[in-house]
Amino acid sequence: MDFAKKKAEKDEWYTPQEAIIPILKYLKPNSMIWCPFDLEESLFVKILSKSGHTVINTHISNNGDFFKIHIPECDYIVSNPPYSLRNDILQRLFKIGKPFAMLMNANGVFDSDLRWCLFRDNNFTFIYLKKRVNYMAVYGEKPKSSPPFQSVYICSGISDKQIIFEEQCKTINNTKRWFN
Repeated sequence: MDFAKKKAEKDEWYTPQEAIIPILKYLKPNSMIWCPFDLEESLFVKILSKSGHTVINTHISNNGDFFKIHIPECDYIVSNPPYSLRNDILQRLFKIGKPFAMLMNANGVFDSDLRWCLFRDNNFTFIYLKKRVNYMAVYGEKPKSSPPFQSVYICSGISDKQIIFEEQCKTINNTKRWFN
């Protein structure tokens, strides 16, 4: 097992639907979206698909190593990547040059020299979610507690604004939808 796979396996947390729904309005209808850190049961895959997008999902457990895989044809790259690899992930995403939205831990986002330079030298948007995202350790299980960090979508090519504030929500267009 290589180093990236070992680190990513310890970083496997699943995103609830209320943290995914706010990103939908920033994606053009009927887009092709690559979810590079997602299994078929991912709520990113389910919600994006049910919202009319075509979704390509890959995951390291299915030989879909983000750092080695051929980049599929897509309009956007959207996911909740492994936090421990965020420097390498952001560096690769900016190099790929496609619009992306990655839900990440906001703590210390400017602390590393590498991230500082990436954000200084590239157009980006932060979409802050009002409440902390309660990630799931296992799909379908309620989270045990709120994490000690705020989450933010780190984006490029999604909006002309640099900072956007959104609320987590459990509805799409005022219609309650559950994607379990």
